[in-house]
Amino acid sequence: MSPRLDVTHHGAAAAGGPLLFLERTRAVSLGEWVVVRQTGIADRRGQVIDAGEHATVVQLLDDTVGLAPDRAEIILTGEVATTVVGRELLGRAFDGHGAPVDGLPAPIGEALRPIDGAPINPVRRARPRDFIETGISAIDAMNTLVRGQKLPIFSGPGLPGLEIAARIVEWARAPRHEPFAVVFAAVGITARETRDFLDRVRASGALPRTVLYLNQASHPAVERLHAPRLALTAAEHLAYECGLHVLVVIADMTHYCEALREIATAREEIPGRRGYPGYMYTDLASLYERAGIIQGKPGSITQIPILTMPDDDVTHPIPDLTGYITEGQIVLSRELHRRGVTPPIDVLPSLSRLMSGGIGEGRTRPEHREWSDQLYASYARGREARSMAAIVGESGLPAGDRRALAFAEAFEQTFINQSGRRTIDETFAAGWTLLHTLPSDDLTRLSAATLAATLAAHEASR
Repeated sequence: MSPRLDVTHHGAAAAGGPLLFLERTRAVSLGEWVVVRQTGIADRRGQVIDAGEHATVVQLLDDTVGLAPDRAEIILTGEVATTVVGRELLGRAFDGHGAPVDGLPAPIGEALRPIDGAPINPVRRARPRDFIETGISAIDAMNTLVRGQKLPIFSGPGLPGLEIAARIVEWARAPRHEPFAVVFAAVGITARETRDFLDRVRASGALPRTVLYLNQASHPAVERLHAPRLALTAAEHLAYECGLHVLVVIADMTHYCEALREIATAREEIPGRRGYPGYMYTDLASLYERAGIIQGKPGSITQIPILTMPDDDVTHPIPDLTGYITEGQIVLSRELHRRGVTPPIDVLPSLSRLMSGGIGEGRTRPEHREWSDQLYASYARGREARSMAAIVGESGLPAGDRRALAFAEAFEQTFINQSGRRTIDETFAAGWTLLHTLPSDDLTRLSAATLAATLAAHEASR
């Protein structure tokens, strides 16, 4: 079938902020690219965001200063948003529209793909297996990231969500030296954060296996909706065509949802919870469900979306809907951050629902499950003892609670807190060192065989 010719409309019926409203459009496609042309000013770009029977809504991507909508020519190009994909993108940095920001020429790539994509058919999904080593002990040990999983990080205002994203981009590895890549989408970050992130990734040596899409807060709102889709489209080609195991990190999904609300408000849509559009759940699912493993295809896509919870409210629509779609969450703690623990991950409310499928014999270690359960139990008892000590004082606690309190302090300062990357073996060593400070009677989650083997190994290493 031959491509559709350009269709030109002379003047818009109405305008509202960055939106143009056209009447009596024919054969228009949702997501179609639009060129807005007016004598005396540079051409503007836009995209069809609503294709109705009687009216079409165009979202302008560029500045509208000086534009007279009634005198402009609106050209419907017949082309949908696409992006170049291929191995050539590794080591490159782009903006939220896919234009290079690293001073190098635009890539030729291996193919041109529509950015909207589609969620993976549930019938074609393979069960996520095998862990991805992030280098962060609180994740690798306690809330293991499994290949093909969607595991969000719930941050808060002022907490280092972007810093953790940078660490994961630098440190993440696939086990057994399998082909691995990271695709990072920054959504609504500042110009300074963009520079710092680029410099940091270059200095770490991780850039050759990384693709960066960097959308800044000063860019149009619709670009914040494009950046994650560009990243996922690039990741799908690397995973399912090139056979790489790809980790997609997106930060910050809150900025994405704010852009979604901003555009919905400009369209005068009926708002849902807290002013967000009622279809936000579906929109988020269209992004998150593009992660996974497809039967018969090489490679995989794993997602870590990072979002900032307004007012640290986990019931806010953004974390609430994200939690429904994804398989767990990593929660950052303001108290740990205030005490200088980095990264300030609170392991107790955190959860990885697919952890059991990615750990154990042949993946991490056979004792991983009971080892992490023991760390959880001992730390939880220490947290309870800390709350009680605030009332009766530490001297008023029983001996077992005092041991648990000391364990909790050491766990936060020597296990969760880390300045450099840890391999999974180093993480296990740090955990066992802590558990060996407790008497055997306190290690109720460890089997007798595991306890005997680890105690013997500990004595031999002394």
